Amino acid sequence: QVQLIESGGGLVQAGGSLIVSCTVSGLPFSRYVMAWFRQVPGTEREFVGLVDWSGGDTALANYVRGRFTISRDNAKNTVSLQMNSLKPEDTAIYTCAAGKIEGRSPSHYDYWGQGTQVTVSS
Repeated sequence: QVQLIESGGGLVQAGGSLIVSCTVSGLPFSRYVMAWFRQVPGTEREFVGLVDWSGGDTALANYVRGRFTISRDNAKNTVSLQMNSLKPEDTAIYTCAAGKIEGRSPSHYDYWGQGTQVTVSS
């Protein structure tokens, strides 16, 4: 059974930092591209960032580049999103996803976590 379990969400003030992590089981983690998406209820899910199977190649959405960093630890089957200089507009449910193809569309990903709430107060 494949499981993706996020942790680390919470409430933070604008300008603050937060790390969200995703622990994966039930699949060969090091063979999968990992990504983070976020969604505000009532809106479409949007791409945040991805990291390739090795961790050597990453991509971030324009609206988080320079503030967020994505990384993975294949020994621990985890992928993390370090979020700095947070803004109220970063408030969303953050969800990790696993897939075989690098891409910014949710359709590229086969497995999803349940998500973790990140709230940034002004």
